[in-house]
Amino acid sequence: MDPEHAPVEGQQRSQRSQRSRASHREVADALRTRIRSGALRPGQRLPTQARLADEFGVERGAVREALRILQSEHLLANVSKGSPATVAVPPLPGRFPAGPAAAPQPTMVGLAPRVAAAFAAPHVEIDALCLTSVSLTLAIGEPLRQIHAGWLKPAKIDVRLLLPSRDIDLAFPAPADGADGALLHRRWLAQRNAQGQVLRNNLLALRTTHGIDVHVSFRALPFTPPVKLYLINGAEALFAFYTLTRREREIEQEHLQLYDAEGTRSMLFPFQQGAGAGLRDTTFVEQSHLWFNALWETISSDLVLTP
Repeated sequence: MDPEHAPVEGQQRSQRSQRSRASHREVADALRTRIRSGALRPGQRLPTQARLADEFGVERGAVREALRILQSEHLLANVSKGSPATVAVPPLPGRFPAGPAAAPQPTMVGLAPRVAAAFAAPHVEIDALCLTSVSLTLAIGEPLRQIHAGWLKPAKIDVRLLLPSRDIDLAFPAPADGADGALLHRRWLAQRNAQGQVLRNNLLALRTTHGIDVHVSFRALPFTPPVKLYLINGAEALFAFYTLTRREREIEQEHLQLYDAEGTRSMLFPFQQGAGAGLRDTTFVEQSHLWFNALWETISSDLVLTP
């Protein structure tokens, strides 16, 4: 070996090793999304480890480690150095429910993986009814990262949001003990507008960066929604109650007593339709779509995200 090139080659091996150690969880995240979205079906063989390594730009060691993680989560079977792994067949009903059939979870735990899985489909459709778009904006961050990394490649994204109108008296957040209601309303409106603009701008940027057909629409509700609802790819509904509590908040250097709900902690109840789904879940998803569309097409109005 030419001594002049030995250090360079050693350095390259070191860099590849560091990259592998840093990337195996990202590879696992991407493959997990494909499995949960249905892009990879139960019993289907994955590409070879060599092909996965080429696709994700990592060494085979990183791929093997990612496959072991998914095997430990009961998502893959037959993980070895020989033949390609296969997607595990879901367990019988009543044992270890997977995906949307899982138990209710706080919004910030349950929403993100379902949104990430939705982005593995060629056409992403998300409808949301909520007080602000904080939770959805946060949940979309991971699939956006995977799109920019080249691991997710949807062709079309349609997002619709129903949010309370700026012109109504909100039921909550509401003042307690004579707190300044106008101050609370300004704070909520600023948050609604800011989060909506971030969500819209991040998604619309995909038109320029990746040529994805993106549409983001907002409509204003004439009431304060007591619940939040997310409809995903026409097949899932995630539903949560806004539960009010009394709390103290500092707003514009004032300590205010108010009644409010912590939307990111609201428990999401998942429902799905399709093969294997029960009549109750299927009907709930269908009726949720009918309810959302009825609000969108009747009593809601144009919403402009301005102060």
